[in-house]
Amino acid sequence: MKKLLLTGFEPFLDFTVNPTMKVVEELNEELIGPFEVIGKILPVDFTQAGAMIIDLIEEIKPDAVVSLGLAAGRFKMTPERIALNIKDGPQDNKGKRPVDEPIHQEGAAGYLSTLPIRKMVSRLLEEGLPADISNTAGAYLCNNVMYEALHCAAIHKQDIPSGFIHMPASHELAIEHGNVPSWPHRDLLKGVRICLEVLGEEQLDRAEGKRMNESQ
Repeated sequence: MKKLLLTGFEPFLDFTVNPTMKVVEELNEELIGPFEVIGKILPVDFTQAGAMIIDLIEEIKPDAVVSLGLAAGRFKMTPERIALNIKDGPQDNKGKRPVDEPIHQEGAAGYLSTLPIRKMVSRLLEEGLPADISNTAGAYLCNNVMYEALHCAAIHKQDIPSGFIHMPASHELAIEHGNVPSWPHRDLLKGVRICLEVLGEEQLDRAEGKRMNESQ
């Protein structure tokens, strides 16, 4: 059984709940395709979050990494295309507010997601869930975590699919904040599960293709 590291975030800013946290907790230990899901919650902390996902990757040695983040204001589920080598945005939960800081001084300017994001979006739409590829993960903790996981795979030359998916607010948050697009929790959960299923299918197809090439 392959291992998939799935991360979400704790509540942050003025969001007293974080739907990614609930989704990760529910999917933890679930078997999806070839994967056993290992769910972990990251702190909204520029100093700790990046280091923690690297520690988790080194400890768990996952076969894939998928991180989730809340994008309050978006009305679609949006796999991210690229992570940038920059830290910026509002203050984190510890009060730190970096401005135009590189994540890694000598790191690449950016990394493209290695998840099958187009296939994920197509399947979500087929299942009746609004979805699109996003070309910016921002410069806050979501981008930070996505960059760190991809950077880790790149420098260690690991063939580990890795990337980030932003999700809309839950109805619970919309009730709290007023005019915020939202989804019911069951659809957020369904959407993430669909994305992981697509990733699993992709991994099985790649393994089968490799076997066929080796047998020729």
